[in-house]
Amino acid sequence: MNKIVIIVLCLFTASVYGQKENAKDAFLEKWSNSKDYLIAIAEAMPEDKYAYAPTEREMNFGAQLLHMRGNMLWLGNTYFSSKGFDRNSLSQNIPEGKEAIISALKKSFDDVYILVDESPSESLKETVSFFAGPKSKLQILNLLQDHLTHHRGQIIVYLNLNNVIPPDYSGW
Repeated sequence: MNKIVIIVLCLFTASVYGQKENAKDAFLEKWSNSKDYLIAIAEAMPEDKYAYAPTEREMNFGAQLLHMRGNMLWLGNTYFSSKGFDRNSLSQNIPEGKEAIISALKKSFDDVYILVDESPSESLKETVSFFAGPKSKLQILNLLQDHLTHHRGQIIVYLNLNNVIPPDYSGW
C-alpha cells in the first residue's frame, strides 16, 4: 500500500513541477521544439527539391520556409519589440539555397525567442491593434505558432510527395 501512495505522490509531483508556470514559458518551450522540428524538415528535403510545388497555385518548398520566416519576423518584431518591423525588408536580401534558407530560419526563431523572453509575462494581457481586430499579445503568440504549424503541415506533404520520409514529430 505504501508503494502505491509513493508512486501516486511521485506522479502528481512530477506533473505539477513538469508544467510551465505561465503562458510565456510554455510558448518558449514549444517554440524551441518547433524550431528543431521545422529545421529537421527543412534539412530532410534535398536541395534540388526546394523549388518543388505540388500545384502552380502553391508556394514551392523554399518559398514556404521563407514565408514562415517572414511571418515570424513580422509578428515578433511588430508586437514584441519597440523598433517595429518594415515588411518591405522581406523582399530585400532574400536567402537563396537550402543552407541559406535554413540559416535564416534558425536566426528568425532565435530572434523571436529573445523578443518574447525579454517581454514581461504580464505584457501578454495587453491588447494590440491587429488587422483582424484588437488582439492580446497572447493571441499573437498563438498566431505565431498556429501559422507555423499550418505551413509545416503543408511542407510535410511536399516531403511525402517526393518520397522523402519526414522526421518524427516532436511536440512539447
